[in-house]
Amino acid sequence: MELGFVSQAEGSVLVTFGKTRVLCNATLDKEVPRWLKGQGKGWVTAEYALMPRSTNSRVDRERRGASGRTQEIQRLIGRSLRAATNLEAMGERQIIVDCDVIEADGGTRTAAITGGFVALALAMRQLKAEAGIVAPLLKGWLAAVSVGVSDGIPVLDLNYEEDSKAGTDMNVVAFDADRLVEVQGTAEHGAYSRKELDALLDLALGGIASLVEVQKGALGGELP
Repeated sequence: MELGFVSQAEGSVLVTFGKTRVLCNATLDKEVPRWLKGQGKGWVTAEYALMPRSTNSRVDRERRGASGRTQEIQRLIGRSLRAATNLEAMGERQIIVDCDVIEADGGTRTAAITGGFVALALAMRQLKAEAGIVAPLLKGWLAAVSVGVSDGIPVLDLNYEEDSKAGTDMNVVAFDADRLVEVQGTAEHGAYSRKELDALLDLALGGIASLVEVQKGALGGELP
């Protein structure tokens, strides 16, 4: 994790998972969306995009609006980050986390959540200092990772080649490596058993525990 990658953002980090690299920038907006005004609480949302040469062939820019896949991913990122946030303590402010995939080799949404949380924490630090907020703004350490079964073997953080032939593919988001926020699991070919599900969740939570340690190292072990 390379903090402060973009100097003008309130929170910025370039996160690298193998060959997957995602630039996460958090922007502090002094106003909430109109539908939240007057309720005395804040909001956290996210946007996600694949850069044109982040994949093997060029990806067109989504100039006419986000595709269905992009919308689904950015909603996942936003839901996950909001689950980690004490919205009531923010006051009527909004933080927008932009996750731009520079290079994609699998697991881009989970890398975006893991890096997006660090960018969010950096922006929250600035908000807390500027607004004199005393209450904690984040509820715990949030990270995400992909797991799957490739060639009959459970795999952590699948790359593109492993993901393309995986019989089971799963994205797991959790607090502090023991409290699940969201699980997205699909059997690509046939079905999987409860035993296989438990094994994949154990593998994912172990990976998330390692990611949380990386986050703590990047942020000095303290959350705003």
